[in-house]
Amino acid sequence: MKHLVAKIHPHDNVLVALQDLPAGTTIPWEDGAIKTVAAIPAKHKLALQDFQVGDSVTMYGVLVGKVREAIPQGGLLTTSNIKHATNSYDEHGAHRASWPVPNVEKWQDRTFMGYHRADGQVGTANYWLVIPLVFCENRNIQVLEEALVHDLGYGRKKSYQPQTQELIQLMQAGKSVEEILQADLQTALNQHQKPRLFPNVDGVRFLTHEGGCGGIRQDAQTLCGLLAGYITHPNVAGATVLSLGCQNAQVSMLQDEIRKRDANFSKPLYILEQQKIGTEESLVSTALRQTFAGLMQANALQRQPAPLSKLCIGLECGGSDGFSGISANPAVGHVSDMLVALGGSVILAEFPELNGVEQELVDRSVDKETAERFSSLMKAYSDSAVAVGSGFDMNPSPGNIRDGLLTDAMKSAGAARKGGSSPVVAVLDYPEPVTKPGLNLLCTPGNDVESTTAEVGSGANVVLFTTGLGTPTGNPIAPVVKISTNTPLAKRMPDIIDLNTGTIIDGEETIEQAGERILDYVIRVASGEEVAAVRHGQTDFIPWKRGVSL
Repeated sequence: MKHLVAKIHPHDNVLVALQDLPAGTTIPWEDGAIKTVAAIPAKHKLALQDFQVGDSVTMYGVLVGKVREAIPQGGLLTTSNIKHATNSYDEHGAHRASWPVPNVEKWQDRTFMGYHRADGQVGTANYWLVIPLVFCENRNIQVLEEALVHDLGYGRKKSYQPQTQELIQLMQAGKSVEEILQADLQTALNQHQKPRLFPNVDGVRFLTHEGGCGGIRQDAQTLCGLLAGYITHPNVAGATVLSLGCQNAQVSMLQDEIRKRDANFSKPLYILEQQKIGTEESLVSTALRQTFAGLMQANALQRQPAPLSKLCIGLECGGSDGFSGISANPAVGHVSDMLVALGGSVILAEFPELNGVEQELVDRSVDKETAERFSSLMKAYSDSAVAVGSGFDMNPSPGNIRDGLLTDAMKSAGAARKGGSSPVVAVLDYPEPVTKPGLNLLCTPGNDVESTTAEVGSGANVVLFTTGLGTPTGNPIAPVVKISTNTPLAKRMPDIIDLNTGTIIDGEETIEQAGERILDYVIRVASGEEVAAVRHGQTDFIPWKRGVSL
């Protein structure tokens, strides 16, 4: 049965409205009742007590704000009457060794069907990459894409071109602007797609970007590290790399970054330098021959059983809402804990969205060095944001605020629940790779695509992406599973949502039950089942330029 409100933690002094509550609604609570003194929209927070100016607002058991205007019991919390606030933290922490390990007996013998690589990693997909080392090569990358994608059977399936043709016909028939705006156009058609020439290759991905030259030399080094992470990724069979020749991101720099990640790198890798080869025609023709030969090699690979310990899951949220922290995020947190218990790896990123929960993560760190590195990276990131006139407190988007996430601390406390309760085994600075099983913290922005791009570059072979507002975000090489925090979103945008955890809000399912359902789906996706983002051809790729993004 669906309840009216939820109290997330015993120490909280606010409640979350699980449905729209008109002013004057009586809410049975403990030995009495609370009456709303204002309309409380679903996902928003109401005061459990009378608040005075300067009082602390607590959610998830942590400080998430301070009161700046008095709020009566049953009143609505807004950006006008509360402001962002967090507690300070001790970077040395308590380093708790024990944690409530979930029972994973039923999952111990489960496997997924993946692509086994020479370095021991296992991919959930099998892609070929075509990458520019510098933005000057983006056009040549696009030329290669036009030459390869359709004839190899990797073209987009849906076309809206028939609707354009219909609009042209209406205009030629003399229809007015008003009639054009009201026209009932036919549903977009699926284009005829050729069968894949290489059935064991999931696709050819073209990773254009705006980096590689200009900026500072550290930008080039970081970009090469990220690209090396994609080239050595278990979901990648090999790559074609185009270099201009004179840019900051030199071929030798990329090769060094590849060796850092895999000293015995043996995948097919073709690197072409335009200033050495000469004409565009020579460059493109050579790249086509080499890429085609690489695809022939990649197609020889087949899926084989692999233990769940070979999964590395990225944990991401975007378009978050007031339900994210009580449905999808804790359900994903349960998946995280189950996978860690099974010997797998998980990545919790988005450092601006860990603001206010630092002490918990410090206390969960396995040793002093891990805790201190987390603290150091958090402080450096926060300082860099302040230096350009911003700060973590400016992280929530207009959509976040509209749907109940009023402060960054409130957003962060819910976002951190994706990481479950297992120990923090490593803290990584972007774009370092995951090398340890367990929960890894990765320094990235809160920006959805930059963070997802980074998590995959660090080794995530599946990404669990929770959303309360809806986003089509995907990734070029890793399946991004879109998980709705609420049932109305799942019904409104079924074309981009893979799973719905609004069932928790609706009282139909527990967090643990939803987590098990998600893990079962992850196993199917890791074995080749297509997610919505892949069906839509959503292949977002944005490298992070340090210090300019929240």
